[in-house]
Amino acid sequence: MWRLSRLSARSSPPSDSKSQRRSLSPNTPVLRATSHVRCQIMCGIAGFAHLNGSHIDASARPVLEAMARALRPRGPDDMQFIELGQAAMSFTRLSLVDPEGGRQPFVSRDGLVALSANGEIYNHRELRRELGEELFRSRSDCEVLLHLYERDGLDFLDRVRGMFGIAVIDLREQRIVLARDRIGLKPLFIHRAGDTLIFGSEVKALFQHPLCPRELDWAGALADQGLNAAPIIPDAPPRDWFVGVEQIEPGTIVTYGLRDGSTRTKRYWSMPGPLSHDDVTPDELVERFRGLLAESVQECLVADAEIGIMLSGGVDSAGIAALGGDSIEHSFSALSASTLLNGDADYARSTAKALNLTHHELAFEVGRHPSAEDWRRLLWLMESPLCGPEQHFKSEIYRFVRAGRPDMKAVLLGSGADELSGGYSRMLAGGGDWHDFIRNLTDLSRRRALAANAPAMNVWWQNGRPLVSDEAVRVAFPGALGDVYDDFVQWKVRDWQQYNFWVEDRTASGNAVEARVPYLDHRIVELLAGVPRKYRQELFWDKQIIRSAFRELLPLDITQRPKIAFYEGEGVRYTHLTFARMLAANSGELLEQALASPRAAQFLQADQLRGCLNEIIDGTSDTHLELLLRLVNLGLLDEMTQSLPPTQPSSAALPIEVGDERTREEQRAVVFGQPAVDPALVLRLGEDVLLLDGAQGQSFVAVGGELRFVIDHDTDAAWLSVLRGIDGGTELGAVCAAAGCELESVTELVDQSLLMGLLVPVEEPVPTRS
Repeated sequence: MWRLSRLSARSSPPSDSKSQRRSLSPNTPVLRATSHVRCQIMCGIAGFAHLNGSHIDASARPVLEAMARALRPRGPDDMQFIELGQAAMSFTRLSLVDPEGGRQPFVSRDGLVALSANGEIYNHRELRRELGEELFRSRSDCEVLLHLYERDGLDFLDRVRGMFGIAVIDLREQRIVLARDRIGLKPLFIHRAGDTLIFGSEVKALFQHPLCPRELDWAGALADQGLNAAPIIPDAPPRDWFVGVEQIEPGTIVTYGLRDGSTRTKRYWSMPGPLSHDDVTPDELVERFRGLLAESVQECLVADAEIGIMLSGGVDSAGIAALGGDSIEHSFSALSASTLLNGDADYARSTAKALNLTHHELAFEVGRHPSAEDWRRLLWLMESPLCGPEQHFKSEIYRFVRAGRPDMKAVLLGSGADELSGGYSRMLAGGGDWHDFIRNLTDLSRRRALAANAPAMNVWWQNGRPLVSDEAVRVAFPGALGDVYDDFVQWKVRDWQQYNFWVEDRTASGNAVEARVPYLDHRIVELLAGVPRKYRQELFWDKQIIRSAFRELLPLDITQRPKIAFYEGEGVRYTHLTFARMLAANSGELLEQALASPRAAQFLQADQLRGCLNEIIDGTSDTHLELLLRLVNLGLLDEMTQSLPPTQPSSAALPIEVGDERTREEQRAVVFGQPAVDPALVLRLGEDVLLLDGAQGQSFVAVGGELRFVIDHDTDAAWLSVLRGIDGGTELGAVCAAAGCELESVTELVDQSLLMGLLVPVEEPVPTRS
């Protein structure tokens, strides 16, 4: 039994006419998309090769077709296959235009080289002109890669800008070539089984090959900082979650010999370090950043299809919308309990209004959660135990886009802006300043160093009063504590690879939409990584480089608004309650499925997980819902790697669009499914809910005959008085006045009690006794 008071401790429509569109400032550059460009957008690659000289036989086609079907959401419009010597490859395609000419794989004129690419080549026009138009047989941006490869060999990506995963079968040189873009925006996975190489855009495609193991890496996952959120800066490479599965590293080209199996890796790009010279000023860096971002936005707007934007309410996506000018007409945002209470929804709406965008707010009701079937579908799409509320919200927005605007094949995002610009500095400063930020990074870096070398030494830094200097760590373990900001950057780059890019690629591709991220142009990444150390505080404290870049383009309240993580903040408890209810629905269907998976009994404590879920729903547990959800995801993925469920679209109802014609209070009613807490609200206790007085200065709330909450008379006297005054006839304002407290002091408790059914609104109050 716990105190009930602990419930509070958890953490006119715009015109469609382009002629009426305007930017926020007369100085805002207006960028327009170029038409008549054939882009591949979202696609899927899968294949395998024999690395001992033996040729592909007739048994390859069924396997190849199964691999392609596993990637069908990435490319629902077309499916092509090729068997070439010792290798076979499939390509699933989302075609915008030129459905015949843009088909992949692209094959050389002599038939000895075949290339497939998933992604976008942003500077393909200049490369095409350089190569000569006579070489090309399509208008696809990706065909340029084949001709660059034929001309330049393994140097073919040196001048390519874009996001891509590439596979090449080259019988001339007797090799398979696999490559990814510099940052790693597009995925490419491999498994090598002896003399067989298996590759694909998603892990589920690899699983279709009989030589690929289908086993979840339980031990590695549970020990991973990205999963368990341990307070350390990790230094391990990104995890792929499955035994024997690896990713081609970003910025690399890997070749595999088709005769001898030899493997060679060429790194064509690496993250640069900070500049040491003094021939640049902070103002110049801000100008360069703004100019590069404007170019990147322009390149991301190139398509023959309609392009939209996701507005979060923060400066990052608002800046992209301002730079996009008339080329962007529609914006989308999530209207959830979190975004209502943390202000994101209001800021997204006001930004859209100022830019004259047609804004779509999609309501995610607190009382509505994914079904067990839809959660399993989303989790299998994501192939990651880190699947959580963010993935659900984003996938549902893309699903809405795809259903409501089928010509919108791409959406711009503000993702990737925070990691290298100081977006997390204030958050990690714990309410302090830049020096506190660096001090806390040092603490995280020290914890990692000691965990690997001498965990018992941590005792000298416990209890908030360090008794030993960090020099002790440096002397004992040379190199363990270096530049902690550099360590932090590597941590955030790891997060990109293991979480952010995975999220954006899968949630979009699963709904046949392309996610485009202007902030992750490699030239911008190089600029931010190269900022001299002496300018870091000035430019990276609270992401000042981005705020300064948009100072003349956006209103001050947007450029200076504090960063808030997506769906986090004041209303996150409601999001957690929604997903806890998802786990508990139908007698805990999802949880029990996870616990019944092949190896769950070895790694999970079933009774403890059940008890933890019940306490989260009751509001009596300090356990973070997402940690519990990740363990459930592991169990579900464990089972799905064995059963290999088909990839299929969701059949659930689409999110409700809540238009501008509704007031915020009306929108709030949609999201919460209950009236706002105001003085005129009349309440009663829910069915089977009793308020009982006990001994020793305590009272109890019983639900269905079971004591569920305890209320201490000393610490929660006002709340107890309010509960005693609720009688089904008296307005809440009067109840609070009689209890001697302000309504605002108990609003949060009333809100949560309404959501839990402990309190129920009364539409026709009964008269109270005089």
